[in-house]
Amino acid sequence: MIGFPHAKLNLGLSIVSKRPDGFHNLETIFYPLPLHDVIEMVSSAEDRFISTGLKVPDNEADNLVLRAYNLIKKKYPQISALEIHLHKAIPIGAGMGGGSSDAAKMIQLIDRFFGLDIPSGQLLAFALELGSDCPFFMQSAAAFASGRGEILEKVALNLTAYSFLLVHPETHINSAWAFSKIKATSPKYDLRECIQEPIQNWVKTLHNDFEQPVFDAYPQLQKIKNQLYDSGALYASMTGSGSTLYGIFNKSAFRKIEVENATQSFIR
Repeated sequence: MIGFPHAKLNLGLSIVSKRPDGFHNLETIFYPLPLHDVIEMVSSAEDRFISTGLKVPDNEADNLVLRAYNLIKKKYPQISALEIHLHKAIPIGAGMGGGSSDAAKMIQLIDRFFGLDIPSGQLLAFALELGSDCPFFMQSAAAFASGRGEILEKVALNLTAYSFLLVHPETHINSAWAFSKIKATSPKYDLRECIQEPIQNWVKTLHNDFEQPVFDAYPQLQKIKNQLYDSGALYASMTGSGSTLYGIFNKSAFRKIEVENATQSFIR
């Protein structure tokens, strides 16, 4: 059985408050992006994990595919051994949710592979055990996210008429450090209303709270964002806590930018 976990972008990201449990309440628009990893599973005499593409951690503590598998196996010990092959294409630690997406897809694949018929509410609960944004990846529609990122409200947003340029710098942003630099505050705008405006108006209202501290520490990322606008982007931003930056372009204005020590992905 094969599945194709997808990436996501954050359109706006506000850190609203810190919670007693140590997490933060946030508001953002999660937008699914057609950039995919691949997970294949087959029956096996013993458990085996194979990875290709971008390097992923081998240890269970840092590998969300293995954590998802072992979580379900603990709850349903009757399931048999699997050989799992992950082909990794979504950049790791880049604010695109690749690991969370892999975990969510793994839960869904195991449920279907073994015919467990796990209720949808329980599937979401399993996903939330693995990450705050994992529930979003149980579906593939744009959503307004609040709480830790697990409270989802579908929104009408279709950007398939536009092209995306994703720039993945080699810079790694530590999420805990990034959160420590944020002063939580109530957002000035309702993102659900903002995204109904023309994209070129988003620059006035859609802001990622992580950008200022990250750009202060890594000015080369601010430079990349400026380059995206200089190259004709209607809207440009950092996604998540970084370090990936993206630009949304009219298809006729889409072109590569010159950036050192970074890879670029094109979605036309």
